[in-house]
Amino acid sequence: MSTEIEIGRGKRGRRAYTFDDIAVVPSRRTRDPESVSLKWQIDAFVFDTPLIAAPMDSVMSPMTAITLGKLGGLGVLDLEGVWTRYEDPTPLLEEMASLDPDRVVQRMQEVYSVPIDPELIKQRLGEIRAAGVTVAGALTPHRTQEYSSTVLEAGVDIFVIRGTTVSAEHVSDGAKPLDLREFIYQLDVPVIVGGASTYQAALHLMRTGAAGVLVGFGGGAAHTTRVSMGIHAPMATAVADVAAARRDYLDESGGRYVHVIADGGLGRSGDMVKAIACGSDAIMVGAAFARAAEAPGRGYHWGPEAHHPELPRGERVSVGTVGTLQEIVFGPGTRADGTTNVMGALRRSMATTGYSDLKEFQRVDVVVSPYRPR
Repeated sequence: MSTEIEIGRGKRGRRAYTFDDIAVVPSRRTRDPESVSLKWQIDAFVFDTPLIAAPMDSVMSPMTAITLGKLGGLGVLDLEGVWTRYEDPTPLLEEMASLDPDRVVQRMQEVYSVPIDPELIKQRLGEIRAAGVTVAGALTPHRTQEYSSTVLEAGVDIFVIRGTTVSAEHVSDGAKPLDLREFIYQLDVPVIVGGASTYQAALHLMRTGAAGVLVGFGGGAAHTTRVSMGIHAPMATAVADVAAARRDYLDESGGRYVHVIADGGLGRSGDMVKAIACGSDAIMVGAAFARAAEAPGRGYHWGPEAHHPELPRGERVSVGTVGTLQEIVFGPGTRADGTTNVMGALRRSMATTGYSDLKEFQRVDVVVSPYRPR
């Protein structure tokens, strides 16, 4: 039973928890880390780790998508970013990393006002495919109908529809909104869609035929959605709620499993551990990979919300550089702050609590124990 708290005489609110508010509890059993499996599978695609790189220009280029794919993860390219607007965006990425803070939003709005080139979509996805790794690209809901045929023609393996929030019941007095159920039904590739942050919203997305649902709303390191729009979804509660929707939809559909993918607030390995513990099948990572030496952001991190033409609700943040993608994913770790060897941390946490695979680890006990940094 969830407990509501009285905010005032006329309003009550449910208590929700962030990953900082909870901790995993050791169990009676332990096991060797070498016997733990981190494999994750969606549709016919099997990955050695549950890591998905967020489709953000500071995180993913065609080359970093290839590198992550060879490390056993999934790199998702933003098909509305600089890589599909410019033949060579390298000088622009260098500029955005060196901009004065007062100029960042305005200059980004200018950079991202250049039209998307459908031929560049094909070219970038082709570069990833030629490297022999799984090909994934992302569009926002309002661009999906315009460019989806181009993406499919390029041969994408996994299609991602990602927005700050995505619903199965969008209401519009203007243009006809994307009908997710009809759109997904017509595709021959698995579709991951989100974000969603409540049980009911996620259940509706699952009923559209999505293979995976992204969980999160404005909770990432580069978002300012809470201060600009007053909307926020604490991630531990959101993931647990959507995991409950997955369980109920499994019964409702007669056995169809939809993957839950935490997306936001996963900057360090401990957050990733707790996302799986709360029910995630995989995790979509932004800031953690923006810290890689190969990352296009050159030590800075931003998302598409930062350059929205009318209401920017994100910012460019300095995350620094902590190592290569190899070191961030598998180590060797050189820091004790959860930014390197993130899969080693997940493996050891699972071993310490006695679980052998990700699905088992979703059953681990957690406690409410808010973290108070020294």
